[in-house]
Amino acid sequence: MKRTVLWVAALSLCPVLVAGFGVAAEPTAKPDLAKGKTVASQVCVACHGADGNSPTPANPHLAGQTAEYLEKQLRNFKATPGKKPERDNAIMSGMVANLSADDVRNVAAYFASRKPKGGVSRSRELAHIGQRLYRRGNPATGLPACAGCHGPTGAGLPAQYPRLAGQYAEYTVAQLKAFHDAQRSNDTNRMMRSIAAKMSDPEMQAVSDYIAGLR
Repeated sequence: MKRTVLWVAALSLCPVLVAGFGVAAEPTAKPDLAKGKTVASQVCVACHGADGNSPTPANPHLAGQTAEYLEKQLRNFKATPGKKPERDNAIMSGMVANLSADDVRNVAAYFASRKPKGGVSRSRELAHIGQRLYRRGNPATGLPACAGCHGPTGAGLPAQYPRLAGQYAEYTVAQLKAFHDAQRSNDTNRMMRSIAAKMSDPEMQAVSDYIAGLR
């Protein structure tokens, strides 16, 4: 009962906590996982692993991630004539430059279908602090709870908010800082930028460490 109350409270604190992560669902043709696997093995494997379980903390795990979220991010990395991509990353922009819309949809669905191996929290103390922030936020600073949109286990809400569970703490911290400093700005209505602006560096470290151990 106590956990249920906390989650409900989190929802009330943050009806749109990470709209910046969210995407609008659009009807599309059924993706081809075999073709997605081919793209993954040719384009993505070196950084994200053949099955989306990244071998290094510098690059995120993609296995089990929401397909709609992955597709949106890949589209955001693509540059258009005369304009910078919504999500500015020279390496990723190069990787997706020659991918068709079907390629993007197929590889996103392929990684979404893979089983994540999960991660671990490195510090019991940090994870304890991070758990409180993840479940309750910080009312003193107006920081909403992550669970309000990503769910109590970090599984996310398909087509709205991405999976966080098991993600490398280093990568999560990097993204929170990027939102905080407005270096990443592909969040709808500036939602993640406004959330990250309320977070201190220690809070980012703590909640990221807790997220790494979620399953």
